[in-house]
Amino acid sequence: MRTFNYIAPLAFALALTACGETTETEAGASSSGAVEAVEAPAGQKWSETVAKTEAGGVVMGNPDAPIKLVEYMSITCSHCKDFGEQAFAPLRDTYVESGRVSFEIRNFVRDPLDLTAALLSRCGGEAPFFPLTEQALGYQATMFEKAQGMGESTYSGILQSEPKVRFVRLAEQLGLIAFFQQRGISEDQAKACLADTAASEKLMNDTQKGAEEFNIEGTPTFLINGQKVEGTNWAMVETKLKEAGAR
Repeated sequence: MRTFNYIAPLAFALALTACGETTETEAGASSSGAVEAVEAPAGQKWSETVAKTEAGGVVMGNPDAPIKLVEYMSITCSHCKDFGEQAFAPLRDTYVESGRVSFEIRNFVRDPLDLTAALLSRCGGEAPFFPLTEQALGYQATMFEKAQGMGESTYSGILQSEPKVRFVRLAEQLGLIAFFQQRGISEDQAKACLADTAASEKLMNDTQKGAEEFNIEGTPTFLINGQKVEGTNWAMVETKLKEAGAR
């Protein structure tokens, strides 16, 4: 089980030390012929086919897609924010909709702020997970600003409070409850998700499993068909997708 530092100083919560510091590997998508497009069932779109995965992620697209892209990401990672801005639209509209590629996000929680936002991004279930995650990444700068404004004493006091109120209090300070309320997650629903200690433990344990199984050292880290690939930006990942046949 991963030990999570609930009482870390505020500087730790705002650090981006693990963000974008992935170890590039020689493993990756091998060159292959073009993969045929797969039509979605009548009346459906692959981008609206969303499900939870055994690894703890949420996947969008054809469940039998021959090319499976996984992103280990953190909502408090600036490089993940950049990737989302560059990649989410073309990934959805060009690659996922073709039925060739499925796209899975696995939260790799790095700090209490990240965990708080991740719990809320999952609060509405899998259907709104991708847009909520994209919008939470866009709120990153405001979240950091509010975190800095609360000061060390308030932050440490929150993290030493009871587990069922800890992330509720932190989300209130960060403006996250109001942020998600504007996006369809009611205040009561948000507080219930934040008080769910089993959900927070699962996110931390899934992070630990990912780190151990794939030697994840930073975010974002990408897998194509179970193999780590080089690159932390959309241009590099798109190249690997094309090499795998998504063209």
